[in-house]
Amino acid sequence: MAGKKDYYELLGVPRGASPEEIKKAYRNMAKKFHPDANPNNKEAEEKFKEINEAYEVLSDPPKKGAYDQFGHAGVGAGGPGGRGGGGFRPQDFGNAADFEDIFGDVFSNFFGGQSRPGRSQVQEGDDLRYDLKLTFEEAAFGTTREVKVRKLATCESCHGSGAKPGSGRVVCPTCKGTGQIRSSQGFFTIARTCGRCGGQGEMPGSPCPTCRGNGRVERERVISVKVPAGVDEGSRLRLRGEGEAGVNGGPAGDLYVFLHVEAHDFFEREGGDLHCEVPISFVQASLGAEIEVPTLEGPVKMKIPAGTQSGKVFRLREKGLRTPQSSEVGDLLTTVVVETPTELNARQKKLLEEFEALSQEGNTPEVHKFMAKMKNLFTRKK
Repeated sequence: MAGKKDYYELLGVPRGASPEEIKKAYRNMAKKFHPDANPNNKEAEEKFKEINEAYEVLSDPPKKGAYDQFGHAGVGAGGPGGRGGGGFRPQDFGNAADFEDIFGDVFSNFFGGQSRPGRSQVQEGDDLRYDLKLTFEEAAFGTTREVKVRKLATCESCHGSGAKPGSGRVVCPTCKGTGQIRSSQGFFTIARTCGRCGGQGEMPGSPCPTCRGNGRVERERVISVKVPAGVDEGSRLRLRGEGEAGVNGGPAGDLYVFLHVEAHDFFEREGGDLHCEVPISFVQASLGAEIEVPTLEGPVKMKIPAGTQSGKVFRLREKGLRTPQSSEVGDLLTTVVVETPTELNARQKKLLEEFEALSQEGNTPEVHKFMAKMKNLFTRKK
């Protein structure tokens, strides 16, 4: 057994790796060292043989158990099963589905097609994306918008068959109806998708002049999109069957509408609640007042108590939003900001000076409390 490499090291997995981890590691290595990805590279071909040998043992529980206990001696002097050489053959896998699962993706990557006949004869259409801009109010109350989407639709002339009406379809002369072209490369036999019929095994006897044999044509369609009330930025709507048409009778894909909400002049949103700032004057804050504040349904009256401080938050119940996730309506949280007077004339300055002279500790308790703390702080330091 001298010179043979450790199977776990070959696949780059620890000895305690799960079957899923071993399979994933093998798939990555197989794609990397496949002969078709490394033409005329003997070193890569030899590496490919080694990882196949390693996977054959580590993917088979009895063989893996023998290898874990006795090393290479436990799985035969010439490699797995005592065959010698370590060459890979599809029949070496006890589970054909396992072989398809692993090498189906490898073939697809190298040849852009399927690994077995008929695998893609019926295909689902692609999903589409549409980005829809909404005003803040449209998002809040809901709306219905019509959008124009260009997509591949089933050809109406041939009903998706790709054949000129009356001509029908014929067996592909290149692959003889199998959908695959097989070729041998060294020790490996590879099947690739027939490029003439796209793996279908048949083709239009005479191509449809409308879709040129594709079975689908590009069309612009107007689609009505119903936007529920309370959607937020980044919300996504799914319209089933409004994507591109399927191939050979396959189902249509879906249309995903991504919503983008414009900013509002007054409001910022947090879930179902709305936030806004409202400026008030020094006099309104001092004496109290009744002011108008905006809501989504129009202005409403709000009372400001005397002595209100800047930054005070007032909650207006159920003046927010009803979200799609909840039946309850959010609130409007209004923050008042006291505006300091600017550009005072001489008379106003005089009155404010008189007001300051008449002020008592109870008029500005926070100011006096702060000054007292500061005085006490510096008194202790002396």
